[in-house]
Amino acid sequence: MIKKYIQENEERMLDELFSLIRIPSISAQPEHHEDMLACAERWRQLLLEAGVDEAYVMPSDGNPMVFAQKNVNPQAKTVLIYAHYDVMPAEPLELWKSAPFEPEIRDERIWARGADDDKGQSFIQVKAFEYLVKHDLLTHNVKFIFEGEEEIGSPSLEAFCQAHKDLLKADIILVSDTSMLGAELPSLTTGLRGLAYWEIEVTGPNRDLHSGHFGGAVANPINVLCNLISQVVDADGRITVPGFYDEVEDVPQAEREMIAHIPFDEEKYKRAIGVKALFGEKGYSTLERNSCRPSFDVCGIWGGYTGEGAKTVLPSKAYAKVSCRLVPHQDHHKISKLFADYICHIAPPTVEVKVTPLHGGQGYVCPITLPAYQAAEKGFEKAFGKKPLAVRRGGSIPIIATFEQVLGIKTVLMGFGLESNAIHSPNENMPLEILRKGMEAVVEFHLNYQ
Repeated sequence: MIKKYIQENEERMLDELFSLIRIPSISAQPEHHEDMLACAERWRQLLLEAGVDEAYVMPSDGNPMVFAQKNVNPQAKTVLIYAHYDVMPAEPLELWKSAPFEPEIRDERIWARGADDDKGQSFIQVKAFEYLVKHDLLTHNVKFIFEGEEEIGSPSLEAFCQAHKDLLKADIILVSDTSMLGAELPSLTTGLRGLAYWEIEVTGPNRDLHSGHFGGAVANPINVLCNLISQVVDADGRITVPGFYDEVEDVPQAEREMIAHIPFDEEKYKRAIGVKALFGEKGYSTLERNSCRPSFDVCGIWGGYTGEGAKTVLPSKAYAKVSCRLVPHQDHHKISKLFADYICHIAPPTVEVKVTPLHGGQGYVCPITLPAYQAAEKGFEKAFGKKPLAVRRGGSIPIIATFEQVLGIKTVLMGFGLESNAIHSPNENMPLEILRKGMEAVVEFHLNYQ
C-alpha cells in the first residue's frame, strides 16, 4: 500500500520537499538567520499536516528547535526521530549545474543543496509517518526533534536536551542522516568513532636564531616536534600512549565476520587515493582499521620559514594540530589528558611543550540485538529486497553520543545516503528511487517495532 500511496501523492510530496529546499538555511552564515527561522516554521507546518498532535518552534541558545509529537497510547513505546534542517554553504557556486536552492529533477534525481543532507532524508521519515497516521497503522508514540545547527557542531543541542529531558523522553531514537554502502547494497551504521583533537606548541629559544651561528648548539623546536610525533605510533601501527587501550573493546568475532563480507577491492581503494601501499594497526583489515579501531593523525604542522626561496633560520616555535579517532567506551576527556601528559613526559628539557585540547566527542555503538535495530533491518529487507549489512563508520557524529549520555537513549542510524549523492559538495542530489524505498523501509520499521 505504501508504494501506491507514494505514487498517488508524489507530486504533492515533492512540492513540499522543494518548499524546504528553497529556504537557504545555512547555519554557518549569520546573514541566513531569518532563513533558519523560516525553515523551522515550514517544518512545523509540514509536521502538523503530516498528522502530529502538536508542533512547536522552540528557542535554544542558538537556532530554534522544532519539536512535535503524536500520542497514540500512553502505555506504548515512544520513538524519537531526530534530524537537522540546516545545510552546508553551497559555494563554489560555479561548479553547480543548476541553482543549489532551486531544486531540479534530472536523470531521476533531485539536484539541490539539502536534497540528501538532511532535508531529503528527514522528509523520508515524515512522509512515512504521514502514511502510517492516515491509514491508522501507528501503534506507538512518535516524537520529532529537528535542530538547525548540526552542520556547525550542534553547539546548542546538549543544553536543550538537558533542559527538556522529560519532553524528549523515549525508548529509542531514529536518525536518517547516514549513508549506505550502495543502492544495491543496503547497510545500517552500527558504530561511530569518537574524536580527540589537540594543538601542540613547542618553544625553544626566545627568538628565531641564525642556523649557522646556533645550529648544533640549540635544540630546534621543529626537530623536537617531529621527534615527539614520531613516538606516538609504533612500527605495528599501535598508539604508544600509556593507558590508551584500557577501554578499547575488541570487536566481536561475529561482527568481524560481517565486516569481512563487505565487498571491498583493496587495489581499487589504493588507486582511488593514489597510494602504493596501505598502513595501519597490525592484525586488522583495512575496513576494521578505518572504522572500529582507534587511530592517530597529524592534521597540520608548521613553524619557521615557509616562504619562497631559502632563509637559514632556527625557529623559536613549532606547532602541530593532531587528532585521535576513538572507539566506543574510550572517553575523550580521559584520552585527552593521557595524551597531553605523555607528550609532556617524553619532551626533552631543551624545549617547553604546551598541549591544548581543542575538541572532542564520544564514540557510539548500537547493539545489533536491539529490537529497534532488528525492526530497521526488516525495513531495509522489505524495501531493498535484501538484508542490510551492519557496518561501523570511521567518522564521528558527537550528538549521537550526547543523546545516550544526556537522555539515556540508544540510537538506530537508519540512513539512506549514497556516496554519489555528493553531500557537502556542489551538485548534491538524491535519487527518487531511494526516496521512495526509504519511505517504505521506515514504514516497515514502525510496523515491526513493538
